[in-house]
Amino acid sequence: MSFWEFVSDRWSRLLSESLLHVSAVVQCTILAALIGVAIGVAVYRSPIGSTVATALTSAILTIPSFALLGLLIPVLGLGAEPTVVALVLYGLLPIVRNTIVGLAGVDGAITDAARGIGMNRFGVLTRIELRLAWPAILAGMRVATQMLMGIAAIAAYARGPGLGVEIFAGLTRAGSANATNQAIAGTVGIVILALVLDGIFVLIGRFTTSRGISGQ
Repeated sequence: MSFWEFVSDRWSRLLSESLLHVSAVVQCTILAALIGVAIGVAVYRSPIGSTVATALTSAILTIPSFALLGLLIPVLGLGAEPTVVALVLYGLLPIVRNTIVGLAGVDGAITDAARGIGMNRFGVLTRIELRLAWPAILAGMRVATQMLMGIAAIAAYARGPGLGVEIFAGLTRAGSANATNQAIAGTVGIVILALVLDGIFVLIGRFTTSRGISGQ
């Protein structure tokens, strides 16, 4: 059976796994963004705090995916739970780092002017600093999403959802009929989905970033 015949024959299953893969990555990216931005807001004014936050999230990223899942499985069991925790942890570094960089890069004269017209600290943060830092935060989310697309495939090791199931099944059955087609289908599917999500992030950036901030 050719590759295209294999894809056509299993199209409904591949489509279902693709939707689960995208859903897992998008939801985990959003969770990582909420946590990462909160951490960035909490530490960006402190050089020590910023260094510690970046170092800790960097340390998480150095843990091999199989090792982290192996540590989580005894605690959370198999399925979606260890997958979500692992993906959120891996997605923190680019978001935390870009949030800190974006907020620290806001011109002090702008925030001083905002305070001068009576805006309180919370108002300056939400209406001025976070808006100006948004392109950097979005770039961090974009990087995190691309990373998680690949890492999510390894979550099949913990019986997580997504196209990793096809890749692992194909590799496990190496040498048997359609094993290569199965692994390639999962891999190509992840690449295509990653490109689609990247394009969506480009559109989000265009529609949510003012021309003055983007420099257009």
